[in-house]
Amino acid sequence: AGRGRDSIFVPLAHTEGGLSASMHRGARAVAESGGFRAYVLADRITRASCFVCGSAVEAIELAAWLEDELSAMQDWIASQDDSSLSQFARLRGVKTHVVGPMCHVLWRWTTGDAVGANMMTRNSYVLNMGYVMERAPVKPERSILEANMGGDKKPSFEYFQSGHGKTVLAEATLTDEAVRRVLRTGVDDLLELAWAGTHGAVASGMQSVAFTPASAIAAVFAATGQDLGMVGTSSMCHGAARRVDEGLQVSLRLPGLEVATIGGGTTLPYAQRWLEVLGCAGAGKVYRFAQIVAAATLALEISASAAMATAGSAEFFRAHHERGGLR
Repeated sequence: AGRGRDSIFVPLAHTEGGLSASMHRGARAVAESGGFRAYVLADRITRASCFVCGSAVEAIELAAWLEDELSAMQDWIASQDDSSLSQFARLRGVKTHVVGPMCHVLWRWTTGDAVGANMMTRNSYVLNMGYVMERAPVKPERSILEANMGGDKKPSFEYFQSGHGKTVLAEATLTDEAVRRVLRTGVDDLLELAWAGTHGAVASGMQSVAFTPASAIAAVFAATGQDLGMVGTSSMCHGAARRVDEGLQVSLRLPGLEVATIGGGTTLPYAQRWLEVLGCAGAGKVYRFAQIVAAATLALEISASAAMATAGSAEFFRAHHERGGLR
């Protein structure tokens, strides 16, 4: 409901030869095939705390209590008159994981149009110390604010599966004509590359199944004042492709996209200007921005994959030699 079509100029800041031209080529192929479709599937950002208990039995008891206590914790946070608490960070979920005497807790928050790392950290600290340590049926020996269960600013299986920040899906259906004329390859060649690349990713233990998502995400992040430390988590992705009657259906799922349209680096003048160009400056725009980032990432995936899919990957080699290899 309420969805519409829009033509967008995407700002990029990078030093990678050929990136802009390649993304433009992918976007052109999609535009000539009917355009991108993008969706925000989920919105949760996580702080992974840990409570060290006296025994595994106590940790198990604490975990069960925490998962039953969500509603009470939400009410408690809302009732607190504490200037260190953010009213924009709202607790939405709790997930526990017991290892020996340790009860790891994933606090899941929504933070509006900000990434919200600082605000959810403050709220998690107050929740840990003011609620859990004071009211739990067992007394933890230690509270640790961030204990790496999620993978803050790092790719992780937890975030790949469960999401962190915005979980976004972008897709497009490329016509055979656009693949042949714009991308200079064939649908069968792209599917062969996807087949080989997926098996290579499995064999290497790769977290993501994609080609070069970090390049696109870093370039958009740098232009729009996003936190560059979050590129690793944000560029986790799962690409898929299949033959359909119209041509080639491709999609990209980004489960950990950490983006903002208010706060932090987005307040810098250059970032504000580019966010305005995108129609994404200020409150109420973060979902639009997340979808644009996902579509731009898919555009680069399409073009770079097409270059690699040509016989002997000749197009990929030529592009890098002409635009990136020579200085």
